[in-house]
Amino acid sequence: MITLINKESLYNSFGVDKFINLELAIESMAPSLVEYYLSSLCEYAEDIYFNKREIENSISLGEYNLYKDYNSNIYLEINTIEQETDSLW
Repeated sequence: MITLINKESLYNSFGVDKFINLELAIESMAPSLVEYYLSSLCEYAEDIYFNKREIENSISLGEYNLYKDYNSNIYLEINTIEQETDSLW
């Protein structure tokens, strides 16, 4: 799932003013708080098509990926891995 997120909300959540400062701010925070902020940013967003050839910069955070394109739009990708358990039968 990839969503376009409001970059001002993202920057305000992490207390930064540029995408390049985001990774340093995230490293100094608790992982659960980072996950909370990122999941709340995409709570009401809709899935969109995103051409990964347009990526200017990216940050990978476990199951979350942030992408900044050449138009300064910021996208959040959430990789959910569905785990299946084997049957005993």
